This record gives sequence, C-alpha cells and structure tokens, in this order.
Amino acid sequence: MKISEIQTLLSTLDIEAWLLYDFRGINPISQNVAGFAGKNITRRWFCLISKEGEPRWLIHRIETSNFTNVPGSVSLYAGWQELNDEMSKLLAGIRSVAMEYSPNGSIPYVSRVDAGTLEWVRSYGIEIVSSGELAQHVEARLTNAQYEGHVKSAHQVLQAKDYAFSWIGDKLKTGRTITEYDVQQQILKQFDEMNLIADHPPIVAVNANSGDPHYAPTSDRTQQIKKGDFILIDLWAKQKAPDAVFADTTWVAYAGSTVPDKYVKIFEIVREARDRAVAFIREKWAANEPIPGYTVDDCVRGYITEKGYGQYFIHRTGHNIGTVIHGNGANLDNLETQDSRLLIPGICFSIEPGIYLTDFGVRTEIDVFLTGPGRDGVELTTAPVQNQVLPLP
Repeated sequence: MKISEIQTLLSTLDIEAWLLYDFRGINPISQNVAGFAGKNITRRWFCLISKEGEPRWLIHRIETSNFTNVPGSVSLYAGWQELNDEMSKLLAGIRSVAMEYSPNGSIPYVSRVDAGTLEWVRSYGIEIVSSGELAQHVEARLTNAQYEGHVKSAHQVLQAKDYAFSWIGDKLKTGRTITEYDVQQQILKQFDEMNLIADHPPIVAVNANSGDPHYAPTSDRTQQIKKGDFILIDLWAKQKAPDAVFADTTWVAYAGSTVPDKYVKIFEIVREARDRAVAFIREKWAANEPIPGYTVDDCVRGYITEKGYGQYFIHRTGHNIGTVIHGNGANLDNLETQDSRLLIPGICFSIEPGIYLTDFGVRTEIDVFLTGPGRDGVELTTAPVQNQVLPLP
C-alpha cells in the first residue's frame, strides 16, 4: 500500500481520512489500493487511513489469514454487535471520511459502496465525501513498468490491426468467403502469438453493424465480408503480467480501391473531432491549466454537433485505461455523466469520437498518456493514428 503517498494526498486534497471498504469484491478501487485484487475475502473488511499514523484495519475473525502482512493495527469482529462496537472505536475522533461514493450517483465508476453501508457509517456522525480524485491519484496513475508495458501492447495491437486488414484484403482477392467472426478469430490468434490477453473478443463490424458501437460477432451471429463493404475493427489487449495496462484502438477500412464519398465525409468529421481533442488537451496542458474530463467531451461533441451529427454521437468521447479496459480514472464525458475529475499526470485514456448512422458507423480511437515526472507532454501511444479510411484494393 502506498501509505505515505495516500497521506500526502489526504493533506493536499484536504480530506481527513480514507475509509476503504469491500465485501466480496464489490469495490475494486479499495481492493486495488489495499493490494487485494483477486483475493477471495468473504466478509466485510475496512481500513482507515488518516493523514498521520498507521492504517487501522477492522476485519472478521475468520479472515485473519488474509491480513497477516498488512501495515498498521488490526481489530477483529465476529458478530454484528461486535462489528458495531468496533466501528465506533475505529471512527472515534473522526469527523469525515472519503469513500467510493459519488453524490447522486453522478459518476458511477466511483460509486462502489452500497447505500446501506453509507447510511451505517453516517449513523456514527461521520460526513462522507467522494474519494474520486483521491482514488484516481492512487489507483489510476501508471508506474514506469506499466507505462512501458502499455506502449509495447499498443505497438502489438496496431500490428494485429494491420494483419487483420491485410488478411481481409488477401482473402477477398482470392474470392474466398470470409465473415466478421473469421477476422475476429484471426485477431485473437495474433494476440495469442504475441502473448497478449483481452477481456473480450474484438469488434469486427461490417456496414450497418458498424453503426452499433458495441456490436461484436459470434460464431452464430456474423456477417459475410464482401468487396465494397465498410469495415470497422476495434481491438484491445494487454501483456499477461498481473498489473499490465491495456491498449485500445479502432480503425475503419473500405474493401475496394476508391473509398466512396459518404464514408470519407463522415470519417473526416470524426477525425477532425479527435484531433481537436488532442489539440485542446495539449494547449491546456502546456499552459498548466486544469482539464476536467467533461471539457474535452464538450470540445469534441460541440464540433460534431456543429457539423449536424450530434444526435449520432451516442457515447462519451473517451474512457480511462488501466489494468481493466475501462479504468477507474477520469473519463472524457459530458454525455453519460459529467465527469469533473481532472486529467492528471500519469493517467492513460482513449479519445474515440464516433458517428453512427443507419447503414454504417465511423469511430476512430487513439490512446493518450499524460506524462508524469521525468517526461513532458501529451503522448499518443497508439501512433501512427488513422488519417483516412483505409482502402483495401
């Protein structure tokens, strides 16, 4: 656990204490901060970290073997009456704590503690504040090793993308019948050869299917790919290390030598929106100005709306990327939520505007890393980026 870092952040953010809590894996943020990801702990546990002093734990008596090496002091409970008594002692002298809670559920990625537990903690006279910014600083920033692994994964994911489009072109030239599912399986085969893993098979979507942002083919739901088709591929993967970080990208192509104007027109709007997001972040970053996640979404969405396609951009502009594909840091979002968390050094996120029409949809997706100490700038880790619809002659 990053105790000294957490205590420094508590002082910086003017938060009295952080009360970590989990029950059977409902709170991955607390799990990650405590170093318990993947552990099978069946009873409620708590850890109070104040600005000074050692952490103080409250755990069930049958779970002691899972907490033998934790820093700080450990108190035990068995029955619910004892739990109430011990919680009263744990919170004695404390006026407020941060927990994984978001007022009005405005940022559900942070809201991990159930309402009943919040009510219970408040019953001790405790004010609860959101741990959103605190958790992002501790849990979402990449280590040097994670950054290097992410960059390696980004390079390999782009290689798999190149292979997939080349494979499509080669099969079409020979007149072979292929499907979206066939391409998906080729990508997964590439991942396996590169020693990469993914939490879900990639998206390969043709024509109208590309207008569904979360469409994904299966063995019994797939469409044939033919000459003259529009093709979207969204793929993501990471190294097999326990704390590896994902890379995520989306490209589009046309099965033919000359891309029809209707595809070019929509792609150009989406590409320009993506590039405006990068320019916006770079300008603010260079000026050392705060960048709430929702402001990037406003920049992108405003341009797409200006071009007359705002109603067809039906998801956020980007998501945090971590050890899970949708991480716990700030998202670029003022549609699904208004994510006011700041973009901070050391985090990674996607920029992926899209326009989804009835007969086709266009999305272009890149990953961005905001460099921390020892580096400088806004790094596009999935470079080179796509600047035109890829023709497959």
